[in-house]
Amino acid sequence: MRVLVVNAGSSSLKLSVLDDDELVASTLTERWSGEDDAGPLQQLLDSTGPVDAVGHRVVHGGPRHLAAARVDDGLLAELAELTDLAPLHQARALGGLRATARLLLSVPAVACFDTSFHRTLPPAARTYALPARWNARWGLQRFGFHGLSHAHAARRAAELVGRSLADLRVVTCHLGAGASLCAVRDGRSVDTTMGFTPLAGLVMQTRPGDVDPGLLLWLLDHGLSTGELTDGLVHRSGLAGLSGTSGDLRDVLAAREDGDAAAGLAYDVLVHHLTGQVAAMAAACGGLDVLVLTGGMGEHAPVLRADLAGRLAFLGCRLDGAANDGAACDRDISAAGAAVRTLVVTAREDLEVAREVRQLLD
Repeated sequence: MRVLVVNAGSSSLKLSVLDDDELVASTLTERWSGEDDAGPLQQLLDSTGPVDAVGHRVVHGGPRHLAAARVDDGLLAELAELTDLAPLHQARALGGLRATARLLLSVPAVACFDTSFHRTLPPAARTYALPARWNARWGLQRFGFHGLSHAHAARRAAELVGRSLADLRVVTCHLGAGASLCAVRDGRSVDTTMGFTPLAGLVMQTRPGDVDPGLLLWLLDHGLSTGELTDGLVHRSGLAGLSGTSGDLRDVLAAREDGDAAAGLAYDVLVHHLTGQVAAMAAACGGLDVLVLTGGMGEHAPVLRADLAGRLAFLGCRLDGAANDGAACDRDISAAGAAVRTLVVTAREDLEVAREVRQLLD
């Protein structure tokens, strides 16, 4: 089955065509103007020929969609209602869905959700300690995100270490502009760092991660409007907010090398929170066999990998310095004899989307 995978980011559009698991072609449009711009789609299809199905990465599936689903008008309406829970991505994904539908009227389309992998979270990990009537009325729960990336990273890790995923305790670290961790035990997500929205958990490029809710209430009581607070949390926090840079880790590290104290602090805050939350995920797994690093920072920042592993030595993480510094992706960078295997894995959400499309349509 030849599948077109559509991954609409907050500003970009990544397209891939896969024939089974073989990549036929892919393109990345860094600045995609939205659903009225079908140019990148048409250009890719002109070069690859017809496809049998389309798979869309959608960030939020809400409480109803626990697995991939065929796209129809009813699904589009439901997903639109979730836009305020993932404002950076949900509307863009809907734009990709609509643009593709107009171009490929007779081709079946499937929505694949970043929240689906976390449907196996146990009640203790899923439930907020809020009034039960609030949880029931508004469907409040921890959904988790980046599930497509976590699922692929865990599956690929098992292949690289030559063991069954069902026998492994794995912590997958998706470290990009958005970042989250997942505890995978018996092949299932049992805990994760993001929650009801993609704002929670780790320090990210422009998002703060976990913040005392009392602090946010205090800011609202002391002059910030709801709009200002939302904008600050989504666009002006995290590494960008602390360092005064773009928040891209490469810019933060460059400023740190130049002696910028704010950038140095931003990096230290990132590593501090990342270390603590990896340890928490290991506790949720009941121990740790494999640590997987993926996403832009996970794949391309050896200094971050080294600093993280150094702080996790108490769990058994040790890196081979040369392997880490020269790491290509899908590689074991552990030191010989390390109790925990540390792997760098290429983020391949397209493979996971195509796999889910084939499962549903077959």
